[in-house]
Amino acid sequence: MKYGWLGCLFLVSLLSAGTQDSETNVNTRYTVETVRVAGDGWATDPAADRDSKLSIGLRREIAGMIGEKLNPAILDDLAKRLRKELHARTVEHRVLRGKSPEYVQVIFDVALRPTHFDVSVPKFLYARGLGWSGAVEGTATIHQNGFTAGLVSDTDELAERYAGIEGRYENAHLGTDRVRLLFEIDSYHQVWDADSLAAARASGYDTYRTRENFQPVVTVRIARPLTVSVGASFESMEGEVPDSRTLAANSVLASARYHQELEGAADQQFVDGSYDMRAGTRTLGSDYAYTRHKWEARYTWIRGKHMLMDDAMGGVIYGQAPLFERFVLGNSTTLRGWNKYDVDPIGGNRMLHNSVEYRYGIFQVFYDSGAIWDGGQTVIARNSIGAGLRQGPFSVAVAFPLRDGRTDPVFIVGMNY
Repeated sequence: MKYGWLGCLFLVSLLSAGTQDSETNVNTRYTVETVRVAGDGWATDPAADRDSKLSIGLRREIAGMIGEKLNPAILDDLAKRLRKELHARTVEHRVLRGKSPEYVQVIFDVALRPTHFDVSVPKFLYARGLGWSGAVEGTATIHQNGFTAGLVSDTDELAERYAGIEGRYENAHLGTDRVRLLFEIDSYHQVWDADSLAAARASGYDTYRTRENFQPVVTVRIARPLTVSVGASFESMEGEVPDSRTLAANSVLASARYHQELEGAADQQFVDGSYDMRAGTRTLGSDYAYTRHKWEARYTWIRGKHMLMDDAMGGVIYGQAPLFERFVLGNSTTLRGWNKYDVDPIGGNRMLHNSVEYRYGIFQVFYDSGAIWDGGQTVIARNSIGAGLRQGPFSVAVAFPLRDGRTDPVFIVGMNY
């Protein structure tokens, strides 16, 4: 009797193993036709969507399944990585019959967490002559809604140092995943450099000690590489003198973003372009009437550890714009090594800049050139070179402004997304 039970158990195990092996063998007979990653109200095709929610590396691995034999073990591994990268509650995969015989479609079903909270530091850097700049923000995501609150103190971006609080609400799925809605509220306190104050008063520009902004924007994805945004900005500025009149700089906003990825057998190429327009108008009750245009184009080439990037931008302002709208060069990203207060303490209404950068692994070298001026002034071109170490957004670099007869190294350390 004992041997009879052992025989039955042995037979059942053989049948079970045979079934599993048979199922695995049947699955591996098929070729993957398409792969799709889908969640609540959104879906992406990793082989076609260059602006998807996925990182470049994971997207390429998922797209690499297409045309290959189905491997269930790889599906399990990719599901785990998708869950981690998307902060999802669960990720499950399904295999459906393909449109052609012996082909299958793979679908990863993503169930996002109903609530997710994330803290980030988008900027934290030091540049000699400018000092420290930093920002920290926390974002709570509830389904398709994002709520962000942050603190910022920045002497890098504008002619003045501004410090204060920022808040944003974003709906990433306004009826469709092609449309996003953003509301931004900012409140800043300004600190001016002595040279900037003197130059502003000599040129007739109004300085201010506080600035508040309310900005609604709608973004629409026209096609895979192109998005456009329209909105408005309602800004109020309180003068430095107590009881002075509050000025308004209310404007209409429009922008376009283009991102195209070109993948070859051994390299990657990225083409990015943007155009931003802000128009202050009396129709919205603005005390300033002006139009600000800015263009930027970037080409990036990557092969292995090699990366080459060329970034060009330009801008022009017509009319009398407030100081925070004027263009600035000589900070952590433009004319590195120059001090923005030496270039122009209140910025300019005309700007051209180009940066060429080469990286090998964590090593980087760069060459910047640019000019900033007001209409009718003589254009003075400036140049700088530098080298450093970079890992992701974090870098340590030394830059040299190219002046006649001398070099003056400037250290820049930190991160700036």
